[in-house]
Amino acid sequence: MAKFVDKMLNFIGFEDEPLDVDNERDELQVEEERSQVKSKKNRGQVVSLHAQRQVRVMVIEPASFDSVQAIADNLKNRRPVIINLEHAELELAKRVVDFVMGVTYALNGSIQKVGRGIFLSVPSNIEIEGDVGEDLGEKGFFTWLKS
Repeated sequence: MAKFVDKMLNFIGFEDEPLDVDNERDELQVEEERSQVKSKKNRGQVVSLHAQRQVRVMVIEPASFDSVQAIADNLKNRRPVIINLEHAELELAKRVVDFVMGVTYALNGSIQKVGRGIFLSVPSNIEIEGDVGEDLGEKGFFTWLKS
C-alpha cells in the first residue's frame, strides 16, 4: 500500500523516488497497461443495424385550415405526411398546399403530388423516389377540383 502511495506522490510530482531496476520494470509494466487500455478504447463500437426505429407515416385529410398545424407538427417531428385533399374545397386546398409547401421548404424536406388530390410531404431525413408525371393542366395541382 505504501508503495502505491509513493508512486502516486511521485507521479504527481511531490516526492522524488530513487531509480532502481525494479522501479524501471514497474514503469514499463504501467506503460504497457496504459497502451493496452488505450488500444481497447480506440476500438470501434458494435452497433446493431436493426436498432433503427420504425417510421410512422401520418395520413391527414384536412376538413379546415386548423388541420395544417398537425401536418406541420408531424413534419417537425420528422414523420412523413400524406395529405388527402380530394374532398376539400378549392380555396382550402390551395391554402393547405401553400402552407405545407412553406413548412416543408423551411425544414429542408420535399413534397410531391402522388395522385389526384393526394400529396406526400417528407422531412429531410427521407427521400422520395419516382415521379407520378400527371399533367398539371390549367389548374396546376388542383386538377381534380371543380371550379
